[in-house]
Amino acid sequence: MYKRQEVYADRSFSFTLKSPPASDLIKKAINKKSASSTPGVEMIGEITRAQLEEIAKIKMEDLNAYDVDAAVKILAGSARSMGVIVKE
Repeated sequence: MYKRQEVYADRSFSFTLKSPPASDLIKKAINKKSASSTPGVEMIGEITRAQLEEIAKIKMEDLNAYDVDAAVKILAGSARSMGVIVKE
């Protein structure tokens, strides 16, 4: 989880918890510990659209997308850049 902290002059504070990074969720979905060191040459696994939709539901408020389809496209690009094949 990503945390953003703010400390105020009166010594009070606030912090915001965000959802985990998309790369971590993608690696967890395909059961891999790391992404490909050479994406495009060495592919490390496959992910389905249904799995991407589940990840999109988790990440929806943190992504710059209006609907789940747009969020899936963003996550598919992240997966491809990690060396993961996206199955439709």
